Amino acid sequence: MAGRSHPIFARMYERMSVVMDRAGVAEHRQTVVAGLHGRIIEVGAGNGRMFAHYPGTVDEVLAVEPEPRLRASATEAATAAGVPVRVVDGTADALPGADGEFDAAVVALVLCTVPDQASALAEIRRVLRPGGELRFYEHVAAERPGALRRTQRILDATVWPWLCGGCHSGRDTAAAIAEAGFRVEELRRFRFPDGGVLTPATPHILGRATRPSEEATR
Repeated sequence: MAGRSHPIFARMYERMSVVMDRAGVAEHRQTVVAGLHGRIIEVGAGNGRMFAHYPGTVDEVLAVEPEPRLRASATEAATAAGVPVRVVDGTADALPGADGEFDAAVVALVLCTVPDQASALAEIRRVLRPGGELRFYEHVAAERPGALRRTQRILDATVWPWLCGGCHSGRDTAAAIAEAGFRVEELRRFRFPDGGVLTPATPHILGRATRPSEEATR
């Protein structure tokens, strides 16, 4: 989540996230964190719906969330998590972590909302150790030019960010991750929900990228 206080959207998101998880997002959350270990930073933790999916190989999760209502919900969710989770205030462009402090970073439905993707991804890269992983699950711009991409562009320039807490439906997040200096190791594109009405938030990606380990010798 980007920005600070979005009380109306936060209330909507708390309800919507439960519905989305039941519709299949929970499975994507589990996939995106599978196999993680060590110290993790989750950027934009929202109301903490990811916490239940972290594997026992994780030593600690630092969960960063700027929106006060969602942060309070995440703090409550952390008490029931199977791994240690510490919820803190913070934004994606100024993460509370030292250089190379974390083994992995997790973003889930977050990079659509940050004011500046390049700044957020640079910060994530900074706090990851060389060879560390970025796990991502995001809704993105339509892969091919056409009516949906045009609709995304129009909505992003008008009402979509205002209605959805700063969200942008038409960002090419996979390209932004690569441009930030990450090596994309896995990338899956899919529609969510699969079938039904096509909406600006239907195109999704899920995958992992690494901060190149050769940086350690520079």
